[in-house]
Amino acid sequence: MTPTFYNPDRVGTLYYPDMAAVAQAAAQANLPPAAGADRRIMLLIVDMQVDFCHDGGALYVPGAQDDIRRLSQFIFNHAAALTDIVCTLDSHLPFQIFHPAWWADEAGNHPAPLTLITAEDVAAGRWRPLVMPDWSRQYVETLESEAKKVLTIWPYHVLIGGPGNSLDPALFEVVQWHALARQTQPAWLVKGRIPQSEHYSALRPEIPVPDHPQGDLHEGILDALSDADAVFIAGEAQSHCVLETVEDIVNLFGDGRLDKFYLLTDCTSSVLHPEIDFEALSLEAFDRFASRGVHFVKSTDPLPILEGAVSASSDGAEPVLALHRMQSWE
Repeated sequence: MTPTFYNPDRVGTLYYPDMAAVAQAAAQANLPPAAGADRRIMLLIVDMQVDFCHDGGALYVPGAQDDIRRLSQFIFNHAAALTDIVCTLDSHLPFQIFHPAWWADEAGNHPAPLTLITAEDVAAGRWRPLVMPDWSRQYVETLESEAKKVLTIWPYHVLIGGPGNSLDPALFEVVQWHALARQTQPAWLVKGRIPQSEHYSALRPEIPVPDHPQGDLHEGILDALSDADAVFIAGEAQSHCVLETVEDIVNLFGDGRLDKFYLLTDCTSSVLHPEIDFEALSLEAFDRFASRGVHFVKSTDPLPILEGAVSASSDGAEPVLALHRMQSWE
């Protein structure tokens, strides 16, 4: 049953969440505590933030609002099985290597959003780094030689402290409802604050940054994924942060351990670019991941792993599941 506080028409709008109504609905849900569950089933929500999911957002992903509506219903339908929800928050600052202020052309003009900057462009002086010039030149070369990618300049987006950084309010209410109804602490993974590297994946930046606390593999989220019996993944954008997260999972877990991962294909959408078909590129990658064992399913598909969840008495167990998880991630 869908709780009365939830209104799908409010997805994609800014408002102050009604936590009193959310808490009341959670108390009335009569769901068992997650601490007593016989298996851990995680939902990983990637970057379903205002700037990506609202029409007026700085980097709006078409289709994101319907993705949220389908994901919200998925959570309601399977709340008794889902034990953990982890939300990533892409979080940026004005001066980062993928933002316009970092670069200028020969005339001093900053690149427009969606500009592609190649190592050849930098070597020829068509684009020059205004910040950390030696690192920046090496970065674009390493990005192309090792990651096989070209640096994309993005509009200023999900800036820390601004409304665009927040989770969509309607989805935020759903996450809090699940937390209170199942007595399980939601986790928030902030990524993307490293000035000199992109950071699409939930697990690590594009290029390692030595001596930075977020500059390499995030062991905390890796451990959480390892401990789960099943992991469902949704979020924005399919073509970037979702794709990179799943690719890291495939590379880190390897064959034989990937069949516990499920991507909800109707709860993610791709960035639109005037020159690059990001949707096609992501689907090609997903075909490779599927051949390795990752499941690609719709939120409405019959999913046996979500059926028949059993919750025993939580006497003697931690009353709130994952109560201190975020503390261990710091």
